[in-house]
Amino acid sequence: MPRLLALFPLNLVVFPGEKLNLHIFEPRYRQLVRDCIESNITFGIPPYLNEGVSILGTEMKLLSVEKSYDSGELDIRTKALGIFRIRDFHREAPGKLYAAGQIEDLRDDPQADPVLRTRITEYVRQLYDALGLRKLFVDLAPDYRIYDVAHHLGFSTEQEYQLLEATSELERQELVVEHLENILPIVLETERLKDRARLNGHFKNLTPPNF
Repeated sequence: MPRLLALFPLNLVVFPGEKLNLHIFEPRYRQLVRDCIESNITFGIPPYLNEGVSILGTEMKLLSVEKSYDSGELDIRTKALGIFRIRDFHREAPGKLYAAGQIEDLRDDPQADPVLRTRITEYVRQLYDALGLRKLFVDLAPDYRIYDVAHHLGFSTEQEYQLLEATSELERQELVVEHLENILPIVLETERLKDRARLNGHFKNLTPPNF
């Protein structure tokens, strides 16, 4: 059943399970935070892409207000819940300053392909080895979701939105595999060229081939 949800469009994609810290300064969103506190409502973040509010978005729950400023600005902590589709967008919710929309919740198939997950894990290791950042992924859970790593794979905001559009974990895995297979050779070659450039001017100790 469609329901009315407060909306907070932003130039980013938020994935289910993600925790997001926000600094709130506009009066309309300060009002939204007050309503979250007083009425225990949630709100949605639809990505603002291509000069417009996207049809899909992520429902957010306010976890805490970390700091209130004398100016009325706020630092808040939030957590993403699930994905929704906007059926009818309103620039202002009834009697409010902030936007809202009639939305419907989207179902998702969480079933992953274990073979693809192993493949993606190896690709991610190669990517972060090449970039000297492997330590960032040593704590990946064996049953991690694409949502858990999507912000760390070099996707553009538009590509991240494609992941939001996917209705199954398998579809997201396939998108990530295609992306990593495209960028890995470029990253590896770029790092190889950097290594060669660093060696320029140095005395090289090379073993000549036997022929």
